[in-house]
Formats: sequence, C-alpha cells, structure tokens
Amino acid sequence: MRKTLMAALLGAGCALLSATAGAVDLERYLRDDAFTNIKISPDGTYVAASVPLQDATAIAILRTSDMAMVGSFRPPRDNHAGSFDWVSNERLVIGLAQKWGRLDKPRPTGELYGINADGRSGELLVGYRVGGLNDSQVSAFLTDELADDERNVLIAVWPFAENPYTRIERMDAVTGRRIIVARSPVQGAHFTTDNTGEVRFALGSGSDNVQKLYYRVQRGEDWVLLNDEAVSRRVEKPLGFSADGSVAYLWIEQAEGPDAIVSWNPQTNERHTLLRDEVVDPGRVIYQPGTHIPVGALYYGDVPKARFFDDTSSTARLYRSLQAALRSPVYITSSTRDGRIVLAQTWSGSNPGDFYRYDTVEKKARLLASRSSWIDPSQSAQVRPVALKARDGLPLHGFLTVPNGKEARRLPMVVVPHGGPIGVFDDGSYEHETQLLAAAGYAVLQINFRGSSNYGRAHTAAARHQWGLRMQDDVTDATRWAIEQGIADGKRICIYGASYGAYAALMGTVREPGLYQCAAGYVGIYDLPLMFERGDIQSDRSGMTYLRDWLGAPEALAERSPVNLAAQVKVPVFLAAGGEDKRAPIQHTKKMEAALRRAGTPVESLYYKSEGHGFYTPQHQREYYTRLLAFLSRSLGGQTASASTAAQP
Repeated sequence: MRKTLMAALLGAGCALLSATAGAVDLERYLRDDAFTNIKISPDGTYVAASVPLQDATAIAILRTSDMAMVGSFRPPRDNHAGSFDWVSNERLVIGLAQKWGRLDKPRPTGELYGINADGRSGELLVGYRVGGLNDSQVSAFLTDELADDERNVLIAVWPFAENPYTRIERMDAVTGRRIIVARSPVQGAHFTTDNTGEVRFALGSGSDNVQKLYYRVQRGEDWVLLNDEAVSRRVEKPLGFSADGSVAYLWIEQAEGPDAIVSWNPQTNERHTLLRDEVVDPGRVIYQPGTHIPVGALYYGDVPKARFFDDTSSTARLYRSLQAALRSPVYITSSTRDGRIVLAQTWSGSNPGDFYRYDTVEKKARLLASRSSWIDPSQSAQVRPVALKARDGLPLHGFLTVPNGKEARRLPMVVVPHGGPIGVFDDGSYEHETQLLAAAGYAVLQINFRGSSNYGRAHTAAARHQWGLRMQDDVTDATRWAIEQGIADGKRICIYGASYGAYAALMGTVREPGLYQCAAGYVGIYDLPLMFERGDIQSDRSGMTYLRDWLGAPEALAERSPVNLAAQVKVPVFLAAGGEDKRAPIQHTKKMEAALRRAGTPVESLYYKSEGHGFYTPQHQREYYTRLLAFLSRSLGGQTASASTAAQP
C-alpha cells in the first residue's frame, strides 16, 4: 500500500472529494504533494523531508525506526526551504529562498538556518535578517558539509554589492561564527572542493554574464584561469574529483550537440571524454554513496537513463539492481556516510514519485513514502516521447500526454509551451496540470522549442532574438506534425501556457490564423518592451544584459508583442494574472485584455490582487482551473470541473 507523509509531517490532511461522473475532480490534481524530497542523516537515524505548503516550503524531520516526526521548521509566507543538508548526525542546515507565486522559481535569499534533528536550537546562522554584531550584509550558500568535521561547514559568502568578489568561509553550524578560508579571483563565484575539503575551483561571472573558471593546486597557491567563456565560447563546470584525487571531472558545453562530462588531469592537462549522449545533456550528477565523488550522470531523454564512468563500478551495479527490482528509473538522493543505506527515488510520467530505503548489505528495500499517495499510476494518462524536425531542420523533442484508455487518434488537443523560456525544458515527468488536462479528455503536446535546455548549447543559443519568430515556428511545426500524424483533430486544438508560455499562446494565434481554436494565457508576458521597465529581471545590470542578449533591443520588440497585435487574434482568449506578480507584472495582462476588447475579440479574464506568479490560494486555484476547463470545453468539447470541487469555498 502506498504511504503518505502528510499527516505525519505537519498534521495537515486533505480529504478527497467525490467527483461528479463525467467531470474532472480538481482536488486530485490541485492537491499539493505530501513532500518534494527526502534525505537521510549520516548515521541513518533520521530523514528530513521538504514539505510544500500553501505559500511556503517547510522541513519535517522523522525518526527512521518508526517514521515519527521529531522536529520541524516552517518559514514565513513566501519563504521556502530551498535546500537542506545534513551536516552531522544531529544537525541540519537549511538554505532559504523566496518566491511570489506558485509558478515562480524560488530564488535563494542567501540565508542559512541551522536546526537540530529534534527541532531544538533553531538559529538563523547567516544572512540579512541575522542582525546584531554578526556581519549580516552578506548572502551565504553551503559549499561543503565537511564529512570529517561534526561542527563546521564551508560556505560561499557574497557581500551585498552588485557583482561582488565572493569568498569561502568556515562556519560553525551551531553558533554561526565564521572564518575566511579563501577569496575568489572572479566575481560571483561558486566554489568546488576536493575530497579533503580543500577549495580547488571557482566559477563565476560579472555583469556581462560571461563565465570564467579558475583552478588552484592547493591552499595558498595562486588561482589559474582554466576557461574563459569569451574565448572558448563554452562554459566549463567543475563537478568534483576522483576517489584518489588525481583527476577532476568537468561538465563541458560543446559547440554542437549535447554537453559532455570529461576527466581532466591537472598534472598533465590531459582530458578524456567520459560521457556524452547523442541527444541530451547530463541531467543530474550521480555520486558514489556516502561521498561527493562523481561516478556518472542521469540523462533525461525519451526515458531517464543512468550512465556511469565505469560500468563495472559498485555504484553502477547498485543502480542496475535497483532499476531491475523497482522496474523504474532510479536516482539515489542521499545515503548514510558509510554508504550502506541509500534513499532511492523512482518516478515516471504517470507517477509523481516514490522513495525507497535500501540496505545495500542485506539487499532489502522498503517503500518509505510516496509523493502523492492518492494518485494511482495505472489510472494516469500516458506520457510518450515525440521527435520531429523544425522547418529549418532543427531536431525537436518533447512529450505527448494521451488520456487514459484513449488511442492517440484525432483527439482534441491542447498545445502547452513551457515557461522560462531559456534554460527550461519538459522532461516527461508527472505534471499535475498536464494530467488534469488529459483527464478532461485532451491530448497534451509539450515541445522543447529552441531555447530550451537539455539539448546542448547550440539548441539553447538558437533562441537569441527569436521570441515570436523561430521559437514560435517550432511550436507551430510540432502542432502541424501532430495533425499530420493523425494524433490531433485539426479542428479542435487550443494553445495554452503560463509566463513565456502565455506569450507563445497569444503569438500562436497571431502567427497562425486558423490553426488554433482558442488561446489561454496564465500570468503571461505580452508587452516585450515593458520587460525592460517592470518586473524583477531588469533590476540589475546582469538582468538587463540577459534581456538584451536573449530578446534584443527594446525598441525592436514592439512588433513582436501580442499587446500590439490584438487585431490579428480571431479566436476566444482567456487570461489570468495576479496583482503581486514580480516576474510578469499584472500590467501585461491588463493591457492585453484591453487591446483584445478594443479589437472586438472575445476575451475572459480572472484577476486576484493577492496572488503572484501563479495562484497559491486553494479556492483561487479551483476557480482558475474551473474557468479554464469551461473555456476549453466551449471550443474543444472536453469535460469541465465537477460541481463538488468547483463550488468548494
């Protein structure tokens, strides 16, 4: 029987409501996962779990022997436990983050909070809210928990200044006292240590967003420039060192095709490619259990696949055993320090994810918890990989979600371009919103258009200055492909997205009249020049550099802004936005709605002043998705929300 941690974690329950026959039970898809991640303590006595709440992310600490909660941490509204790491058997360090809206990406605040496993001795160790005599005008990020030191950790410290030169400090994880260990040769640097805790790499950039990688042989030695993106036209990221410390491992972008992982010998300067997929970049680094030694990578292709530097290694054998036993892709999220007990995560397009505790000596696994125990994978929609070529020959990959029990033949379809758009991609994992649309009877098409990550530097770089142009063509080409393949009914297709996806939805109706029967935009961007004036991206020089690098000069963007092209939108439109949205300010949606009304285009809207980049409040989510399903149904004929869930206060 699948288990849930929700009741044990914070005493918060949520009973599922019965749905009206033939309608979509929103609660099944809008209910938050019980948790997002779990990590085991170094000696295996406890596990810590991150718990999504309505407008925050908490941490719950449980005793592994009986899964009873022994400690917890809950941040204030709009604050999140963005990271958490065991730094000793009894002490946890939490990295705080903030976001303003359900779809917003948490941005680290640079605050580190320490707490004991029993919930006591909670202390904000470093950050702008520390106050007192402590040097609080800095941000800090955990770099190394120092396995051989039960008291201290290494942190990267960023002074409060634009593009600061960062430094490494040793911090007492109980008191917060800090001592400088090393200074960076480059602005905005993150650091990588070797297996003894010595700082060996610094990777950073200034306001020009050009990455530079430095290396030093040992403490006290000078830093040496190893890679300059401006010269090599690629980024090189350090991952760690081999068990004997003789070689380092680097994640390296390639001029064409996916990224590679290479070994580099600092003594001889020799490099050897260890891993490189033909289609996708490395997704997550795989470490030898109980260490920070990289031994492989997980790739998110058509299906997730683990690959290793040495297929005969103990970690490679462990992964193969777990995958065979659990019949699913596997990723080990954490382990005891001796490597005996590992926590293995499994997931799929139809399953949000399960976590197993596995004893590598006794060869026994037991289900620890399921992210969403109320989801029955056998009843979920099927998620299938798709591949095609854009009109200019660029290979495109994505995923098609098909309603449970349906054939992929002449279905009503919703095309959903992802948000971001740069550095983001759809990976085929379970998505509550996509499954909700499939439950309403729609095929859902998600394509990783140019600009998406995971397919190499060139695929991402092909999106420069292409908002509304070739990026839009990729979405169009994928839509037409689905029609040609007989998957979609060409007369029953709508386009819908959030943030950038909302921009692509409106531009799709402008660029391709007759292709889509309706369009919906959620917390969207519709006025490109406005991005240079309002929002959180343009707040500093690096943000302005980013906007000019990827969008182009603001004076050239008016003609690619849906707000100025409303007269060309000839299909019904649904718009929704929040008044506290810092990423896509509500003015974008207000201006878009007004322009559509002036043009005589049918438009519906939904606004909540108290919401940000995506709606947090459950009743607001229910209202939004009730309205969205009703809107889509009028054009495509799919199901609407059940009365029991739509009407809940």
